[in-house]
Amino acid sequence: MLRKKLIDASQLDIKEKVIDIKRVTKVVKGGRNFRFTALVVVGDENGYVGVGSGKAMEIPDAIRKGIEAAKKNLIEIPIVGTTIPHEALGHFGAGNVLIMPAREGTGIIAGGPVRAVLELAGLKDVRAKSLGSNNSRNMVSATMDGLMQLKKIEEVAKLRGKSVSELSG
Repeated sequence: MLRKKLIDASQLDIKEKVIDIKRVTKVVKGGRNFRFTALVVVGDENGYVGVGSGKAMEIPDAIRKGIEAAKKNLIEIPIVGTTIPHEALGHFGAGNVLIMPAREGTGIIAGGPVRAVLELAGLKDVRAKSLGSNNSRNMVSATMDGLMQLKKIEEVAKLRGKSVSELSG
């Protein structure tokens, strides 16, 4: 994780979205134990987004645990107008997600799990392409990796020791 700044979720107006619920089985001597895992995305639709996973005997408990985990993993992403400042390629496991800025009015062009993350992040005009794995967990993690790579023009200018006007030329 590139930028891990602690963000207080209680001060944000957070919305949550369940992406995936799966039943997992543990085979033991006495039979099978069933549990549920929930993959949850939370965001304030204004530049903050987080992903979490919860596991429990009941679905509502798994979702609650996933929401708590997602609130602990919030990241801030730079937004320029209604889109992102530049292209980013996120990678996680066998999943790669290419996130590209788009003109105003384009909307969010992305597949299911990636779309949920981008919507809750507050992006309105962005294109995304999932390359490789279509596993929802890998796609969401790759999207988060791509969003963490985004930098504002001010940050890039400071790193290069130049002014913003020299870079935007």
